Amino acid sequence: MSTIIENTSTPSEEDRLSLRLAARIRHERNVRGWSINELAAVSGVSRAMISRIERAEASPTAALLGKLSGAFGLTMSTLLARAEADDGDDRDGRVSRAGDQTRWNDPETGFTRQTLTPPGADPEMVLGNLPAGARIAYPASAYTFMRGQCVWVMRGRLAIREDEEVSILSAGDCLAFDLATPKNCAFENPSKTEPATYVVSLVRR
Repeated sequence: MSTIIENTSTPSEEDRLSLRLAARIRHERNVRGWSINELAAVSGVSRAMISRIERAEASPTAALLGKLSGAFGLTMSTLLARAEADDGDDRDGRVSRAGDQTRWNDPETGFTRQTLTPPGADPEMVLGNLPAGARIAYPASAYTFMRGQCVWVMRGRLAIREDEEVSILSAGDCLAFDLATPKNCAFENPSKTEPATYVVSLVRR
């Protein structure tokens, strides 16, 4: 007699967030009446990759999320928070409890991103941890809807490139971005051994 073995494993919180993020990206595209081709044209992300992301066949990297959220006119934190809220857990309010804060891992670089402020808060604060030697690039379109952004380094060193201008920050240093003319931007950890931990504060237009 054959035995049927059922898979009773529970999806991890990271897997659940990936599924909700896929559905949220598809929803944001649909409410704007965009086809996948139109989103690809606006964001600079290939049609094939968007299709894979929306089917949860590929996990978007931080760089791709930056492009997609910028195309929607949203910050990455807002996009992630909306995906997190799709589980039916209403966490709106003035207090963001540590255990409820959205945490997201970049599958490409190992970068971790934690939204510190409640959904919709302005300014918005994000805690980032960039592994040694890692680099993340964001297009200028990701900054066009921001009025201000500052980065304060807590630990390690961080190199921030705005087009050709590079600022090297050490622990305690804070950089205010020049958003009068949004530029392509990259966050780089120049250390070969130590991660860089920093807080980003941003204000939307």
